[in-house]
Amino acid sequence: MNLVAHELRGEQKLFWRSRELALFTFLLPILFLLLLGSVYGSDRLKEEGGIKASGYLLAGMLGYGAAAIGFTGLAIVVVIRREEGILKRVRGTPLPPWAYLGALIGSFTIVYALQAVALVLIGRLALGVHFPDHAFSLVLALLLGTVAFAALGLGLTGSIRSAEGSSAVANAIFLPMAFISGSFWSPHAYPRFLEAIANVLPMTYFIRLVRDVALRHAEIWNRPGSVGVVAAWGAVGLVAALRGFRWMPRES
Repeated sequence: MNLVAHELRGEQKLFWRSRELALFTFLLPILFLLLLGSVYGSDRLKEEGGIKASGYLLAGMLGYGAAAIGFTGLAIVVVIRREEGILKRVRGTPLPPWAYLGALIGSFTIVYALQAVALVLIGRLALGVHFPDHAFSLVLALLLGTVAFAALGLGLTGSIRSAEGSSAVANAIFLPMAFISGSFWSPHAYPRFLEAIANVLPMTYFIRLVRDVALRHAEIWNRPGSVGVVAAWGAVGLVAALRGFRWMPRES
């Protein structure tokens, strides 16, 4: 465990030293919440039962952040390190592979936890969004989403061949998913073909779960459908990671 803790500290330093990574995965959802939340003001969404629009956006940004950090950020970092030979060199050190990956995922989980706290505090102090009644259920929901998207991010790395293409591939999946899943607005007015796509995306069910817990006072165990879909997508990512994850560069 000392090796894991040491590696975890190192991963945290590497993350915060990468200004591009910190900006696009950590700060961007916070900026979106401040900018769009100020536009929504005290508006309420009739199609969502009168929920305050800024609270609806907050839940969407919690979902956006989990995917941005756990899926996109993790996938890009792993592919770059693989193609630069860093993962290959890790295999030659006393650090076990499981400890390295555990510390890497743990570091991204810490980043998301800090982001989630910042989003909730900004929502309360700047936008007047009430704290959730069931904080423990919200923590469990966010943890479930983080783990599921991290598994999907690791699974994606096997399909990306180059460090140069890592950002393009990851964002080509993440950004449409974020918009279609309803991170920024209610999906009720979607045309049927977009609704059909949204209904198979893990981010749709994760954001729905977060909104139910944070805004509709539900407990996580009262939403088995959303929990099951997010967990199932996480299992798909895990299987893909076990089959396709590589420590050696794919391009020489």
